[in-house]
Amino acid sequence: MTKKVAVIMTNMVEDIEYTSPVEALQNEGHEIEVIAPEAGEIEGKQGGKFTADKSISDVSPEDYDAILIPGGFSPDLLRADEEGRFGKFAKHFLEQDKPTFAICHGPQVLIDTDLLKDRNITSFISVRKDLENAGAKVHDKSVVVCSNLVSSRKPDDIEDFNREITAQLG
Repeated sequence: MTKKVAVIMTNMVEDIEYTSPVEALQNEGHEIEVIAPEAGEIEGKQGGKFTADKSISDVSPEDYDAILIPGGFSPDLLRADEEGRFGKFAKHFLEQDKPTFAICHGPQVLIDTDLLKDRNITSFISVRKDLENAGAKVHDKSVVVCSNLVSSRKPDDIEDFNREITAQLG
């Protein structure tokens, strides 16, 4: 069954952490919609050019079955949103037990949900202390699955990440 996946990202996203999971999800027949501060062009950290389909102001998390948060510098920039819209958007997926996928720096956005207490998670090394301070149980593994939450550390782990996110969506 086709699922609709929201990808939240902005400029300086780690290209492969967007392109590879999206390709894996699309190969399984899922629909992808990229959401950014504004609709339009997004520039990847490695020079890729991507398109945001919609602005965060024009979407509702209830319209999506899952969320993907790629890494790079994008998650930190999303957290700088003065209204906290991306954290609020992501919070819906954890609250509703919808599949929530975050790789590398992606879990930074999940800190803003205030829902990481006692959740098992992994991330890029520089984010781990922040996750611990948010109450998460941090592991140094290529991929960690905690109910609906799938997290991964870095591009080298992307094969394991892709396997688990596609399994989550059936």
